[in-house]
Amino acid sequence: MRAYAGDLGRFSEFLGGQGRLLDGGADVSAVRRFLGRLHADGYDKASMARMLSCLRTFYDYFLRCGRIPANPVRQVRTPRLDKKLPEFLEEAEVTAILESACGDEFADLRDRAVLETLYGGGLRVSEAMGLDLGDLQLDQGFATVRGKGGRERLAPLGSCAAQAIVRYLPARGALLERLGRNPDAAFVNKNATRLNVRSVRRILAVRAALAGLRKTPSPHTLRHSFATHLLNRGADLRAVQELLGHANLTTTQIYTHVTTHRLKEVYDKAHPRSR
Repeated sequence: MRAYAGDLGRFSEFLGGQGRLLDGGADVSAVRRFLGRLHADGYDKASMARMLSCLRTFYDYFLRCGRIPANPVRQVRTPRLDKKLPEFLEEAEVTAILESACGDEFADLRDRAVLETLYGGGLRVSEAMGLDLGDLQLDQGFATVRGKGGRERLAPLGSCAAQAIVRYLPARGALLERLGRNPDAAFVNKNATRLNVRSVRRILAVRAALAGLRKTPSPHTLRHSFATHLLNRGADLRAVQELLGHANLTTTQIYTHVTTHRLKEVYDKAHPRSR
């Protein structure tokens, strides 16, 4: 609400006073000049888009009330936001996180299986936590995953993830037997109920700290790392698209910017004529 009031105040000040917001002074030309002023003052595209959204909502209300004949903001195009490059971990950082769960206690075995599955399959955390035992084909290293829009795909987990799950399952079974429960969920908490997304975030934060990382990655960071590492090692972009479960190749193409950027860094550091 404070940001909304601040955006309206900024626009009314630009117009010359609050009374001019509805007296016809706020036409399409004024909105465009306002955007130009914001750009000159150093506002980023995200802030400009937020202000336009605020003004659009404001004038929509008065249009419905019959106070104005048209919404001037509706004719102004919102600045196209720059795509942020996905954050990812180096291979050594992922390895350190995974190896931080090296004990034989239930939590260690479960955490290692969860993290190996997220990274080994490049799964969304909701996909991994939605896995049931019946979805796992560990002898073949695959899992049946239900992704966005209810789309199913067969996701390879890799031998490391499969082995971590195999080591975890007896501990899971012992916990369920002790508590007298029998859930379908592959990954459970200490109460033998399905592990949720928030719990996985906490698990990753703890394991990253134990691994000595100064940053706190999210579960999605492991998915980004999965895609980046595959492309860095020569994987085909369309294959990565299938592995990630992206409906469109354009969604996957953002990772090419990451790998190209890294190649440029390597070139700048190593080539004698790069600078």
